[in-house]
Amino acid sequence: MTQGRALPQFDDRLSRVDRENYWHAFTQMSEYEPLVFDSAQGVWLYDQHGRKLLDGVSSMWCNVHGHRHPVIDQAIRNQLEKVAHVSSLGASNSTSIELARRLVELTPAGLDCVFYSSDGSSAIEVALKMAFQYWRQRPEPEPQRELFLALGNAYHGDTLGSVSVGGVSRFHAMFDPLLFDAIRGPCPDSYRLPAGCQLDNAAAHYLQEYDDLLRRFRGRIAAIVVEPLVQGAAGMVMQPPGFLRGIRELATEHDVLLIADEVAVGMGRTGWLWACEAEQVAPDFLCTGKGLSGGYLPVAATLTTRQIWNAFLGTYEQSRSFFHGHTYGGNPLGCAAALASLNLIEDNLTLENVAAQGLVLEQCLSRLQQHPAVGDIRRRGLIAAVELVADRQSQVGFPWAERKGHLVCQAALSRGVWLRPLGNVIVIMPPLCCTSEHIEQIVESVQYGLHAVFSG
Repeated sequence: MTQGRALPQFDDRLSRVDRENYWHAFTQMSEYEPLVFDSAQGVWLYDQHGRKLLDGVSSMWCNVHGHRHPVIDQAIRNQLEKVAHVSSLGASNSTSIELARRLVELTPAGLDCVFYSSDGSSAIEVALKMAFQYWRQRPEPEPQRELFLALGNAYHGDTLGSVSVGGVSRFHAMFDPLLFDAIRGPCPDSYRLPAGCQLDNAAAHYLQEYDDLLRRFRGRIAAIVVEPLVQGAAGMVMQPPGFLRGIRELATEHDVLLIADEVAVGMGRTGWLWACEAEQVAPDFLCTGKGLSGGYLPVAATLTTRQIWNAFLGTYEQSRSFFHGHTYGGNPLGCAAALASLNLIEDNLTLENVAAQGLVLEQCLSRLQQHPAVGDIRRRGLIAAVELVADRQSQVGFPWAERKGHLVCQAALSRGVWLRPLGNVIVIMPPLCCTSEHIEQIVESVQYGLHAVFSG
């Protein structure tokens, strides 16, 4: 608790409602213990007891500039004085238009058209449906293209379409009867490499398998879906260098569209504004959400090319429109926050801070490398993962039911840091405005958690 900070008046009845009525995402409610954040400032969150916790996961990977940033706060207030919401169905708003202009300006070349939605899952759903419809409406239709090629252990969201191209069975297996079939290649993992592979030839090995799949299903694949550089919910799997560029080249060679899921890795998280830029890749679709509004409001976007746009043009009678929409797509408040966030990335030299603090994070994490339960430490920009294993040589993880990652993160709370793991993987993704002192505290809390869980 911060000295001099008044304790909030928290009604215990709210805790009961939180446990019994508020159904939390990805949470076993029979075991849930309320953790209620009532206020925040910068990288800090304050819970119902007045406890001060460092936001070590950017409030689910979306906070960019810290909480209650005055510039974003003011941008939202200014927009409130104009209009809070305007439908995107046959209407528009100047703030939404301005954000579309900025996104076209800032994304890789050729992404000239912007479709708004409310969250990353929906942005992926939009790209899948657009790609599917494109092949049926382009000048030389290919309606047999009804398959999507996805990466092993991919995660693209929780709508049925995005789940269909996902590959995290623990999240998705229950819904298999509802999903469409997708082709799945290997997970391009730099830690658990295929037999006989080294890191320097891993990309070529994985790409050969994808080339084989594209040849096997020639003429039937509508698009490849990829999380550029890092596969998030797979456990922050880092792709070998050159893999992303190679997938782009294969998509071009086989005349297949490329959908880049930048929802988690975009907005500066990897050290580039867009992860695709790291390997000079221009996709046919780029999906963004999470940090687009700076972590303030639910706004997402799917960008695509003029070629795709043109396939949807025609007369009303032809019924070629994209029949898909979200009530709050292009919401002016969210767009105002996003514009302010994009300005801050430039004005605050955010990418430079990601580069500098990323090196600090790597250096700090190196002192965990010799812990017997740590199998791998990996980082890209301000994305880092500490993977726990039962056996370092075989790279076998702890049984899921033992919840080792969860226990380490629970212990970290007592050191003033809030983290949320992915099974055996301790995820570290602080706001991009973090300092070296914040990094040091996060890593110290993980070190403490490892000692608390594994010392006896």
